[in-house]
Formats: sequence, C-alpha cells, structure tokens
Amino acid sequence: MSNNRVSRRQFLGYTLTGVGGFMAAGMLMPMVRFAVDPILQQHEGGDYVLTDQAVADITEEPVRVDFTFEQTDAWYKSEVTNSAWVYKEGDKLIALSPVCKHLGCTVNWAGSPEHPTQFFCPCHAGRYEKNGQNIAGTPPLGPLDEYQVKEQDGFVAIGAVRDNTLV
Repeated sequence: MSNNRVSRRQFLGYTLTGVGGFMAAGMLMPMVRFAVDPILQQHEGGDYVLTDQAVADITEEPVRVDFTFEQTDAWYKSEVTNSAWVYKEGDKLIALSPVCKHLGCTVNWAGSPEHPTQFFCPCHAGRYEKNGQNIAGTPPLGPLDEYQVKEQDGFVAIGAVRDNTLV
C-alpha cells in the first residue's frame, strides 16, 4: 500500500470535479458541433438552377420563368418555387426578381392597361421600367433586384439574386 492516502475531502473534490467536467463537456459538445457542422457539410452542384425555358424562345418581351430548387433550413428540406422575369437585351440575358421593393408583392409585366411596357405592382400601383428602375412618384423606393443568369445547354439557368446592375 501507498503512504499517500487520499482524504475523504480530497476524494469528494476529485469526484465532483470529474463529474462537473463531464457535464460541461456534455453541454458544450452540441454547441461546438452546431458551430462547426456547416463548415464540414458537402455542398452539391453549382449556384445556378436550370429551368425548362429555352433561350431561343426568349425575346425582348419579358417572360415569366418559374424555377424550383431544394432549400435546406437546418434539418428541414423543402422544394421552393420562385420565378423571374427574363428577357433579352441584344444578346444579353436579363433576369429580374418579381418581388416589389415596396411591400414584397409580386409585380407583373404589362399588368396595367395604362402602362403596357412597364412592370406593375397591383398592391399599391407601384411601377417599374423594363430594366427594373422604379418610377418616381410611385410607392417603390428602389429598383427590382436582378438574378444572375446564364445559358446552359440551350436553356436559361438562374443564379443568386443581387442588387440591380442595370440602373
């Protein structure tokens, strides 16, 4: 036997420290995993969503193009359908967000008989030019957002939304 005897007080101190350490580790591990897990996730594919709209069918008249992608919010995966107004300006494809900058309603091309060459928001009579610029004197305070867009295998591919670069 050893001459270094542990007193009851020391034994209790060591035991409580060990148990407290395990409890702290048990509480901290989920927090560390929550912070580190998104960095370790594998991301699939590119940033563009391929639509079923052929580029050859796009003209200078804006056309509504719907696209669907899988969205992951924490542990919940869902199919989300968005839309964009797509048209050509020369050889360049332009895709604008249909979300009004006033209150988030959906704008329509030629939605008002009085303004057939503008985007019109039916909620509060907001109007935008073809390039997405808001018209002074109407409720929207900024231009429509623009999507990144490219041609992929003869079809329109829509990317992330960004501030309007046309105005």
